[in-house]
Parts: sequence; C-alpha cells; structure tokens
Amino acid sequence: MADEILWTAADGIATVTLNRPDKRNAMNGPVLAGLRQAFEELDARRDVRVVVVRGAGPAFCAGMDLREMEAQRGAPGDPEAGVVAVLQRVERSRQPTIAMVHGDAIAGGCELALHCDLRVAADVARFAMPLARIGMVVPFPLGQKLVEIIGPAHTRHLLFTGRPIDARRALEIGMVHQVVPPAEVEAATLALARTIADNAPLSLAGMKAVIARAVAGSARVEHGDLDALTRRARESADASEGRRAMLEKRRPVFRGE
Repeated sequence: MADEILWTAADGIATVTLNRPDKRNAMNGPVLAGLRQAFEELDARRDVRVVVVRGAGPAFCAGMDLREMEAQRGAPGDPEAGVVAVLQRVERSRQPTIAMVHGDAIAGGCELALHCDLRVAADVARFAMPLARIGMVVPFPLGQKLVEIIGPAHTRHLLFTGRPIDARRALEIGMVHQVVPPAEVEAATLALARTIADNAPLSLAGMKAVIARAVAGSARVEHGDLDALTRRARESADASEGRRAMLEKRRPVFRGE
C-alpha cells in the first residue's frame, strides 16, 4: 500500500490514516487508491469490528488535490468519478466506520467524513463545501449524501455560500455526533469505537445493512443531465481560474464561461 494511506488494527479496532500532512491530506491518485485498498483488506479481516478514519498532521482532509486537478484539466474521462467511487466504497465497509475529525474537513474531506457512519469532531475543526468559490458543482451522489445527513435547507446554505462552519454548528445541524476539545478527540473517538466493537458483530453488520437498504432508493434517481452540468462546470475557464486563485491565495475573477 502507498505511504499516503496507513492502517493498523488491534483489539477489534482498525485505524486508517490519510498520510499527506504537508498537503493537508489532500486526496490525489495514490490517496484514493490507498483508501480503496485499505477498505478491501479490512473487509476481509474478521477480527476488525470498527474502523476509525483520521488524518495525519493538523488537517483531517483538505479535499481533492487542486494542483493535480488543474494539471489534468482537459484529460479524457471524469476525474471526479474516482473520488465518488472511493467514498462509496468507504460507505460500503462491512464494519461501522467513525471519522475522527481533529482538524479541517473541506470539500472531498467533508464528504469523506460524511461517508463514514459516525463523526467525532474537535471543537476547532471546520467543515466546508467551497465548490462555488472555485467554479465547480458538487457531483450528484455527493450532493445526495449532504441532503441525506443535514437535509436540503442546510445543504443549500453550505453549498451556496461555500463558507466553512465550525464544529459546534456542525453538531447543531446533525453533521457530527460529538464535539470535544482537541486534546480529547482521540480518546472520545476510541471510547465510541470500543463501545461499538464490544457489541455483537452480526448485529452490527445486520443493522448497517438495514440502514443502507432504507436509504438505497435515492441511488436510483436519474441524474445524467446533472452530471452534464457538473462536467460543464468542471471543464470551464471559471473552474480553472478558481483552482488557480485558491492555490495562489487570491480572489478569483469569474466570467461565467
């Protein structure tokens, strides 16, 4: 497995770590491949009952690697299909999953946390979906996940403004389950993991399957036209300007083209 993803397992609890701290754990090709491989391997481990997902360094995950996205502009294929597929693979994990959000969870990083079953956050953590600030549209399956967890009203606010919300606000709108001081986030996450791991494995797997089936109907919604809107935005001059502006730490100049 690539060094960008590390995992360990002990006493029924596995920990998967995004390991690009110098890049705020931004997701590039090796990170996505490593996440998929980690969850494939963990699904085969009968001694693992809970999986904790965390980031190395100060951030949980800053989303997609904008430099890689800009370098791939115009390349054939859909670069967002890879991240959607990997996040859905995380969600399909046989074991219950907990996101330990000790720092910022931005864009794809926010979605990674949302695709885990439970979320524990440090009170300094921020959550954001700033796609409108870089000229992009949220892929339909990821928009669905936001609506599923925080409802349409809060999803509109998060997506339309592109502004981050703090962990306390995330708790208020149902995005996270628990908020604690930074020094306590690891202990709180492991305590929750221990509580779950001590329960019956067949019960956990069965209840996770029940919940997945209960929300599965939304996956059959036709969204080809929305995929086209997402693709048009992703390939636009505005999206390229937005990515470059973010990397250069300046305000973008959007022209609607």
